[in-house]
Amino acid sequence: MRFVIFTHSLVSDWNHGNAHFLRGIATELLSRSHQVDIYEPAGGWSRQNLLREKGTSALEHFARHYPALRSILYEESAPNLDQALRHADIVLVHEWNTPTLVEAVGRHRGRHDYLLFFHDTHHRVLTDTSNISNLALSAYDGVLAYGQVIRDKYLSSGWARAAWTWHEAADIRVFHPIEEVEKTGDLVWIGNWGDGERAQSLRDFLIAPVKRLGLRACVYGVRYPPEALRELSDAGITYGGWLPNYEAPEVFARFRVTVHVPRGPYVKALRGIPTIRPFEALACGIPLVSAPWCDSEGLFRANRDFLFAADSEEMTACLQRVLEDAELSSAMRKSGLGTVLGRHTCAHRVDELLEIAGSL
Repeated sequence: MRFVIFTHSLVSDWNHGNAHFLRGIATELLSRSHQVDIYEPAGGWSRQNLLREKGTSALEHFARHYPALRSILYEESAPNLDQALRHADIVLVHEWNTPTLVEAVGRHRGRHDYLLFFHDTHHRVLTDTSNISNLALSAYDGVLAYGQVIRDKYLSSGWARAAWTWHEAADIRVFHPIEEVEKTGDLVWIGNWGDGERAQSLRDFLIAPVKRLGLRACVYGVRYPPEALRELSDAGITYGGWLPNYEAPEVFARFRVTVHVPRGPYVKALRGIPTIRPFEALACGIPLVSAPWCDSEGLFRANRDFLFAADSEEMTACLQRVLEDAELSSAMRKSGLGTVLGRHTCAHRVDELLEIAGSL
């Protein structure tokens, strides 16, 4: 079959975590002999920030790492859809596209015969409902939502004719344990500071425990303001800047534990949605301790696949346990990896997508 995907960016993961999952899905589809065409705007925010910070070498590095993946750039608000969607069987439009493109693809679908899905992997459906409610989705066959709470919102609000839960997952071709690598540090965290919506949580669940325990720690990510960098330095935490997502497994291999600190909306409104970071970390076989979030969909086995910490003091205690108890650390690595391999790979998600398409 021919898949066409419209995304904010395939090649740039600069503050764009959705690129992680898309790369894995596209790779899995190609491995099954499907055709995949991916369109992204040449002036996309993530792409432009990556080019501004790292230059074209970052794009060249991506091309070497993913030789089978490429994106088709378009300059205007929408590409030539008659050309882009010719002979398409299944079309995915990610929610981080412009409303103009979302509407244009919907109009095109009204005149042609292919399956069209809107792919939502963001909290805006609950935190910025006006933007989502005004999208023209009537011609879409349904919504692929990366959590039950988002799926339910589309259906209860009448914004979509159908919706399915389609969680993100790990691309285990990239994310897997790397053995016999020397541990050069204790704790690593890979994530972005963002707009400050989890600044206090990062202080409580990352910076303060590291400082209390005197850990050798490193943080990778972007959008760290000067005051955040000062706080990291004061705690003895090394800041590594932007890290290409496909290099994360090598980094995880050099450290003994990682943490998960969800953004505010994922703690309060988006129950059951962990985002992609825990899937990837567990796939790499690194023990993980998480700040609170509600696993209402039973994706993991709490306190087996990873540990939950209710507050800063408990995070400190959990990290100390993992670092001092080799037996606990080994059991967590095996359990977390086993859950990902058994339920949460991009191959599982492609199976789910094809099953949804088959039902239509």
